[in-house]
Amino acid sequence: QVQLVESGGGLVQPGGSLRLSCAASGIIFTIDVMGWYRQAPGKERELVATITRGGSTKYPDSVKGRFTITKDNAEKKFYLQMNSLKPEDTAVYYCSIRDVVLHDYWGQGTQVTVSS
Repeated sequence: QVQLVESGGGLVQPGGSLRLSCAASGIIFTIDVMGWYRQAPGKERELVATITRGGSTKYPDSVKGRFTITKDNAEKKFYLQMNSLKPEDTAVYYCSIRDVVLHDYWGQGTQVTVSS
């Protein structure tokens, strides 16, 4: 069974920074893309960052220039560095892996709260 576990969430003041980590265990033969999603109360889950097997990254305009996704293929880990955090970034953040035959794996989520 493939398991993904997020860590690094917490409470931070506006303008602060957090680094989220995602660790995978079990066998994933070929990873296509890794990503971070978030969901705030009463809102739909939204994509915040992706990184492909080849290292290409994508970000929506809402986080571009503030968030950075990185990965360690050998250890099946990836990270989300979040800088200049805003109250609207408050959400539960989930990590996800998609393999080359479109199997998706999800973590349980970690809470990020940005408040003064």
